[in-house]
Amino acid sequence: MTTIISVHSFRGGTGKSNLTANLAATLALAEKRVGVIDTDIQSPGIHVLFGLEEGQLPRALNDYLWGRCRIEETAYDVTHRLGQPTAGALFLIPSSIKAGEIARVLREGYDVSLLNDGFQQLGSRLRLDYLVIDTHPGLNEETLLSIAISEVLLLLLRPDRQDFQGTAVTVEVARKLEVPRMLLVINKALPSFDFAQLKRQVEQTYQAPVAGILPLSEEVVRLASSDLFALRFPDDPWSSEVRRIAQQLLA
Repeated sequence: MTTIISVHSFRGGTGKSNLTANLAATLALAEKRVGVIDTDIQSPGIHVLFGLEEGQLPRALNDYLWGRCRIEETAYDVTHRLGQPTAGALFLIPSSIKAGEIARVLREGYDVSLLNDGFQQLGSRLRLDYLVIDTHPGLNEETLLSIAISEVLLLLLRPDRQDFQGTAVTVEVARKLEVPRMLLVINKALPSFDFAQLKRQVEQTYQAPVAGILPLSEEVVRLASSDLFALRFPDDPWSSEVRRIAQQLLA
């Protein structure tokens, strides 16, 4: 049975795609079969972290949504990007970066119920242990669907008042949707912060556990989404925290 994990943030710029990609890779290295799907159809980009360019993506999630192919035909085996042998596997289902495809979504929309069907088909046809969904920031029909069908919701926020307010809205919605498990991840925390105090503050505010606190890292910024940081720099504190979050998902 496939465990569906939605990685979500109320606002953009939280580092959601970066966490999603690195977390999925870490799960694959733990000998799990993992799929990563980019449902941020209006502003896709997670494929960049896996070293894929537009010309290497003849099919994308958009093609499935328009009825051009089966969803498993949009999955790319990126296990080689892990750089080391594993009994696991890693698949990426990207959204199209083509301007015309994005414009069509913005203009016409699509049948969101197809996403639910697609998630289930991916799980069974690729024999996935985990399907990790990189959602569109904020709350709209597609993100509500992703949250509603998830076994685990990872909510990413920065130590910022705007993020705190928006996250409160998302937490309330997730509870109404009765998501089985909700975990908070704080990103871009200054190293000078008292992480233990920050964890207590956030957990008290939302009455939900904090799975990890990712420090603001100059090295992560310098890599500029050109690779999977946790694999390139496994000894970095940022990478160690990603592994700690992954262990909680594996438990």
